[in-house]
Amino acid sequence: MGIYFNTGTKKFCSALQSKIYVDKTGFLTYTNSVIDTEDRYICLSRPRRFGKSITAAMLAAYYGKSFDSSALFDGKKIAQSADYKKYMNKYDIIEVDLNVFRRRIDPQTNMPVTAAQTISLFQQEIIQELRETYPNCVDTEESDLPNAMARVYAQTGSAFIVIIDEWDTIFREDPDDEEAQKLYLKLLRGLFKDSTSKEFLALGYLTGILPVKKYGTQSALNNFDEFTMINPEPLEEYVGFTEAEVQDLCEEYHTDYTRIRQWYDGYQLNNHFHIYNPKSVVDALRRHRIDNYWTRTETYESLKKYISMNFDGLKDDVIEMLGGGRCSVNPDKFQNDMVTFRSKDDVFALLIHLGYLAFDHDRREVYIPNEEVRSEFVNAIEGNEWNTVVNAISASDKLLRATLKNEEEKVADAVGRVHMENISVIRYNDENSLSCVITLAYYSAMKDYVLIRELPTGEGFADIAFLPRQHTDSPALLVELKYDHTAESAIDQIKAKKYAGKLTAYNGNVLLVGISYDRKTKRHQCKIETAVL
Repeated sequence: MGIYFNTGTKKFCSALQSKIYVDKTGFLTYTNSVIDTEDRYICLSRPRRFGKSITAAMLAAYYGKSFDSSALFDGKKIAQSADYKKYMNKYDIIEVDLNVFRRRIDPQTNMPVTAAQTISLFQQEIIQELRETYPNCVDTEESDLPNAMARVYAQTGSAFIVIIDEWDTIFREDPDDEEAQKLYLKLLRGLFKDSTSKEFLALGYLTGILPVKKYGTQSALNNFDEFTMINPEPLEEYVGFTEAEVQDLCEEYHTDYTRIRQWYDGYQLNNHFHIYNPKSVVDALRRHRIDNYWTRTETYESLKKYISMNFDGLKDDVIEMLGGGRCSVNPDKFQNDMVTFRSKDDVFALLIHLGYLAFDHDRREVYIPNEEVRSEFVNAIEGNEWNTVVNAISASDKLLRATLKNEEEKVADAVGRVHMENISVIRYNDENSLSCVITLAYYSAMKDYVLIRELPTGEGFADIAFLPRQHTDSPALLVELKYDHTAESAIDQIKAKKYAGKLTAYNGNVLLVGISYDRKTKRHQCKIETAVL
């Protein structure tokens, strides 16, 4: 058993012995269906701490031929498959976390190794382990890993499964070293794409944060099936914890699921498949406390860097999303790296892959997925460029309290201050702009309310609805916005179109809130009335 070659089952055993383990062995049903076929090249990208390494360890434990792993998988979901035993323990495994090599220190310089040295170490150390197992197949002078694997296969007939965890490390850690990136891609093509690899490779599995790097419009490894946060089908349930899995865990650990859902829900793949961040859920259950666990694993400075880029409309869209809104995006031109940004769409595409934004595929929209991530955005915007936004967020508690107390003048004044302080950021010339101001001004309401934009009523749309979450007894809010009209006319529209009556799933008090802005006087008005459902 080696460090990288036929690594054994220890890492997967550690996962199985953890206090909280969710059975994701059903994923092996898919890999079994493509092994030794033209579809045997898989790149599964997802955010950090979403279970990538555990999946890699599971594959190595299941397929590795140097041990019997039946005891680990009997009774698991994969054991129900007709092909359960067909591929188990049949292959030589190369399992590598590229970060391990990238973190090395060069003993001669006492400095971190370069990207080029990382690639060289990657090959040298795996070739050495191959030579120890197959001394008659691998020459002492051999320095090319794909060639060494081809020779082993030619003489033994033993096929390989290659698993590279954090495959995109070079692109993330050395974003400007294009020569090293090309050298790395040349190695990957030798492992996964050249004609010789098609003989010795039974399965290729890459996992990381980024999809396969593009040059121009073509992927350098276009034979890979890519399953991403943008296009995960049909492997959605293996991106993170599913809603059903989280419900079962909450029942097992006597935790209120509604509280877990409020803070961590929000990644909706295919617009209906809810996925949770495993790191957040596991820590919340272990510690018996709702908190920001995932966002603590990395500084918010990286997020700050991207949302401060000088692309037209980017800042407006971030403000919109902070208030619970959604923004259109075209992620298709993203080059799958961390340096090539030509528009805000590229920035948002990267943030989807990093887990900071969720993607609605049907509507082609991005949004902040949950309260844990939203708080990270607030941390990231603290600074001179965002001071007025931070001030609005800080004042949002007072605005919400004033609304609930029917203090119309205070509400109008507070919304006016948010407008005036952010006038250079928000193009304030229609009801959409007014909507952006309102959602920012009511930021703190996100803790106790679910925001719905353009609540469908059958006779039109209420501009913004705030529906109370299950843990609060606050009234619902129906907010109608008017530009160059009166606040009273906004209330009249709510009544005329019977918006309140469309809240069929809600029983309780409803505050009808009309907010208007007069372009000539540059004043806001507010009118609040109470209705009962």
